[in-house]
Amino acid sequence: MSPPEDTAGGPAGVAAVVVRRASASRRTKETLVEVSVDLDGSGSVEVATGLPFFDHMLSQLGRHAGVDLVVKAEGDIEVDAHHTVEDVGIVIGSCFADAIGDKAGIRRFASIDLPLDEALVSVAVDISGRPFLAYDLEFAPDTPPLGAPGFDPQLAEEFWRAFTTAAALTMHVRRLAGRNTHHVLEASFKAAARALRDALARSGGEVPSTKGIL
Repeated sequence: MSPPEDTAGGPAGVAAVVVRRASASRRTKETLVEVSVDLDGSGSVEVATGLPFFDHMLSQLGRHAGVDLVVKAEGDIEVDAHHTVEDVGIVIGSCFADAIGDKAGIRRFASIDLPLDEALVSVAVDISGRPFLAYDLEFAPDTPPLGAPGFDPQLAEEFWRAFTTAAALTMHVRRLAGRNTHHVLEASFKAAARALRDALARSGGEVPSTKGIL
């Protein structure tokens, strides 16, 4: 993995700018995943997982978080998309954790209620160093997969659980309204993206905790 960089420059005594970038890869007997992120990017996204609907959701994540995101994944989707979705979450989360670094200067907390037509999803984030996911977007077991190859809506929870665990952050995701599965899922990814964008925004130089460390 590549950690964030300190880029020197400017006159003596001026603090170096932390470049919040990271990359990582993960190879198992089931998947090969390669990811790079730049938390201070422009929302440029290049995603290819073999699951078009999942690609669409990851594109929403990068674009609306203002994160440059590259994801390349090969997995045994002919068996089940679960392995690919979970491992992508692990690697993206690991990159976020590496790029965030010691969390000095971030806002840390953020929340948003985000609408998409009839859907309304609430997401709250704490870049806390403590992995926790509270997820309340239940879908009926017989809800049809989205896209082809199909993406089971239940897999979104597996992605966020893997992401929050690897990124070491707390996230609450809750449906306030919505019937259309696509709308609800897309609203959840956009809401998570905007909450992450706000929580990761620079706001001073100290670690945002009375403990002095997160």
